[in-house]
Amino acid sequence: MQHGILTEIEARAGEHTAWRRHLHTLPETAFEELRTSAFVAEKLESFGLPVHRGLAGTGLVATLKGRLGEGPAIALRADMDALDIHEETNLPWRSTIAGKMHACGHDGHMTMLLAAAEHLAAHPDFAGTVHFVFQPAEENEGGGKVMVEQGLFDTFPVSAAYGLHNWPNAPFGSFLGRSGAMFAWFDIFEVTITGRGAHAAMPHKAIDPVVTAAELVGALQSVVSRSVPPHEPAVLTVTQIHGGETWNVIPDEVVLRGTARGFNPEVRDLIEARFRDIVAGVAAAHGASARIRYERRYPALVNMPAELEQAFAAAGATVGGEHLIRDAAPFMAAEDFAYMLERVPGAYLCLASGPGPNLHNAHYDFNDALIPVGASYWVNLVHHVLGPAA
Repeated sequence: MQHGILTEIEARAGEHTAWRRHLHTLPETAFEELRTSAFVAEKLESFGLPVHRGLAGTGLVATLKGRLGEGPAIALRADMDALDIHEETNLPWRSTIAGKMHACGHDGHMTMLLAAAEHLAAHPDFAGTVHFVFQPAEENEGGGKVMVEQGLFDTFPVSAAYGLHNWPNAPFGSFLGRSGAMFAWFDIFEVTITGRGAHAAMPHKAIDPVVTAAELVGALQSVVSRSVPPHEPAVLTVTQIHGGETWNVIPDEVVLRGTARGFNPEVRDLIEARFRDIVAGVAAAHGASARIRYERRYPALVNMPAELEQAFAAAGATVGGEHLIRDAAPFMAAEDFAYMLERVPGAYLCLASGPGPNLHNAHYDFNDALIPVGASYWVNLVHHVLGPAA
């Protein structure tokens, strides 16, 4: 691999790894990242950076002005929250909080951005301003949306925002991205089917919500296969079924939950409309009723072409152009950096960590060898957008 990793950052790899592993031991979930936020703020302030606290509760923004004069402002964002997963790695730095773990690498994301902030604070050789954004609640709860709604880009106006995520099981050190929609929009649903319970030996006296739910699961598969155009990627998946408590009783209610995802906003409208029609129709056909909770969560994450080229230029300066995957297939996963990109232009890349357990897996651990790569990328991006390298 062409080696454009900054030597000063590489020399600090041991200390940076210690930061990452410390953060890994103390995972905190959405909007509860109190110790995490305090640790990050302490590091940023030790670099001499002013830190703004309070956006989305635990969110932080540190600001660094370059010493080469006036210029544009950009935002670099890392996420801070963990997941409700019981860790099974048995590593010395495993989670110390039962039922919670950094299973998506946000501990590594924070560390890479902290390492870049440390280097840039010591060598602010650029013209303009960098805002280092540490965001809570990326997993499911939309902390990025809350930060934007609470004035992130009003208080810290920027010309562009950039994000980075580790990505297992792709060639180590390669950067993946694509122009346009890169991560899917993400919706959730819950359907409560209400019928009439009865003894299992007398099903004719019931309006059976279990049979209704079973038919509904199958019918919902037709939304994508028969309503969405074949060239439009989309999924609608039932992930939970809850109903009944004993062997010989047909229950009064069954609850279904799941998710829908895609890239095209028109497909999003179509899927929700067809979902509602099918739920109502299947329930009515069985004499049952259905209560629908359908929530639109994250929008699709859309990379802007100009900012994506800047990101890839910085990535190429870090690892070499042969390690850039510019036409990566879009990911059906969702990412709430999308809310920031709805407000300002920007780009989001994935940094491959090589073979290992996938994200959101109880055996996952962030690959610490990525820290100098990601931190150097952030520094190179600042120099590429705002001015020359030191």
